[in-house]
Amino acid sequence: MIKSISAELTGAKKIVIAGHIRPDGDCIGSCTALYQYLNNNKESLGLEKADVYLEPFDSDYLILNGADEIKHTYESDESYDVFISLDSGSIDRLGNAIKYFDTAKKTINIDHHISNTDFADVNHVIADASSTCEVLYDLFEDELIDIKIAESLYVGIIHDTGVFKHSNTSEHTMAIAGRLMAKGIEFSRLIDESFYSKTYIQNQILGRCLMESVLCMDNKVLISSVNRKVLDFYDATSSDTDGIIDQLRVTKGVEVAVFIYESNSSEYKVSMRSNGDVNVSRIAVFYGGGGHVKAAGYTMVGTLHDVINNLLPLIDEQLNGGD
Repeated sequence: MIKSISAELTGAKKIVIAGHIRPDGDCIGSCTALYQYLNNNKESLGLEKADVYLEPFDSDYLILNGADEIKHTYESDESYDVFISLDSGSIDRLGNAIKYFDTAKKTINIDHHISNTDFADVNHVIADASSTCEVLYDLFEDELIDIKIAESLYVGIIHDTGVFKHSNTSEHTMAIAGRLMAKGIEFSRLIDESFYSKTYIQNQILGRCLMESVLCMDNKVLISSVNRKVLDFYDATSSDTDGIIDQLRVTKGVEVAVFIYESNSSEYKVSMRSNGDVNVSRIAVFYGGGGHVKAAGYTMVGTLHDVINNLLPLIDEQLNGGD
């Protein structure tokens, strides 16, 4: 396990940071936090440069310092001394950034997903942490965390905890949030602008998904979906569906919420949330995905009916006491 970031980077001149495909708040927050931390301490670390690679993300995250410096294309063939993966549960989740992973002299994997495959040379996975940003905070020296780094860490934590309402929120999570607030961050603004703020199109899609959702399995499972035709009609991207699964989850009496959207023709992204004893990570891993006990996802090719018909028996097995 890593004791500190600095100890793992001895002798490194060029470092590359990358997160998972379709980056979310914790992924972007952790990447910008580490990027700033390294740049602020270049001299003491003996570092020449640090680069961050992520797929394009919602403009709401540009409120974070360093977000506008993240590279979104992977044309460079530069090799790095150290590759640091953040918030990615498996090597395939790195997407096109894998080219830099393969050529790096040393690879480091920092994450909090219980399904993490320990794919790097050095693996620091804290499965009971709320977020990768929480894990990073514990690896940083507190006195080196300035207000901009604190903003990135705070945004990552609020996104993976649903603003501290998910069951992954611990006493330690709240203590860290308090220390970050003490740095002087505008926490209310960060929550509103990065988490609650929705565009008109996002609200339109959310409304359709709620209206067309279906209860099944003795009203314990709630499923909603949106196809490519609808997303194209609204000129929407995958990020415009963020938050839908969490709204489904808070429906009274529901033990498992499922949101499915068609990412490409006959390719579906499945997000699951559990309020009860169902381990949705086990289901996601079965289909090549991953995540947490109460929040997980995967991709499946076929028709929407294929996805649902393959998913429901695995939920039913757990709801009815199957192993």
